[in-house]
Amino acid sequence: MNGLDGTVFAVLLSLVSAAGYALAAVAQSRLASASTGGRGALRALLARSQWWWAVGLNAAGALAHVVALHYGPLTLVQPLGALTLVAALPLGAYCARRRVTRAEWRGALLTLAGLVALVSVTGPAAPGEALTLREALIVAAVTALLIATLASGSRYGALRGGRRRGRGLGHATASGVASGVGSALTQTLTAALARELPGGAPVWWQTALIAVLISGFAVGGLLLSQAAYRGGLAAPLAVVNLSNPAAAAVIGVALLGETFRAGAWGWLVAAAASLVAARGVVLLTTGAGAAPVPAQAPPPSPSPVVASGQPLPAPLVDETAAAPATPAIVA
Repeated sequence: MNGLDGTVFAVLLSLVSAAGYALAAVAQSRLASASTGGRGALRALLARSQWWWAVGLNAAGALAHVVALHYGPLTLVQPLGALTLVAALPLGAYCARRRVTRAEWRGALLTLAGLVALVSVTGPAAPGEALTLREALIVAAVTALLIATLASGSRYGALRGGRRRGRGLGHATASGVASGVGSALTQTLTAALARELPGGAPVWWQTALIAVLISGFAVGGLLLSQAAYRGGLAAPLAVVNLSNPAAAAVIGVALLGETFRAGAWGWLVAAAASLVAARGVVLLTTGAGAAPVPAQAPPPSPSPVVASGQPLPAPLVDETAAAPATPAIVA
């Protein structure tokens, strides 16, 4: 496959990946809206076939994304993956039988622009770079603590009577962080399987431990996103898509010696992109279309006689018909 054919194939796979993620998000959102929460919610969720369809769509989207990265450049594939939000917005509105509001479209476009700009100045680690086993364990522990903090903060907001949609953003952030860390650990697992892990080749149980951590973060990210969608679809999905590359960028800069492209300008672009995306999330959070309120029946209009303020005239009575019959006097 030549360069042009590979690029076209990568674009098609990226669109398939975005569509798969969007359909999965819509399915999860509908499941979340129908869920009552409480004990037994997870068991009821696992018993729903729609949930497993969402899991399969997520897996298909991830596989298509990975294959697209094999045939196309990261600078093309990653921005196309951000189209998940643009695809999920009208799909979710259609399933909810409402229209997408202008505020939601503006929020989606701002979030998409910020996400694309953020991805353009961040990149993956250079080939051969990966976390050491010690670094992987530290990252996993810090991430677990962060996820617990975000989840407990969401519960506190619920007890305080916070808005449902706003509470979902904490779970969405935790979901994106879990997915980003899972990606970094996947790179570490790949190096471990190739016996090229920094710090020396690991023994079998160390490789198995990394695999268990990856599985835990993958499942946790999926369940956290499911909880996030109780507060809506667009805003939590936008936060998931933003926090995922942000977490990966933090790990790359802090532990793998990476930096933003274009040096200091890259940092400025990343900061500006974050602000633009944050504004988009705010619009998505506050601009969701409400269900249309049924029109109330207008009150019965008063009769013209009553509205004029004049007393009603006495009814015309046929006195002859109304008078009782007088009995005849018999002489």
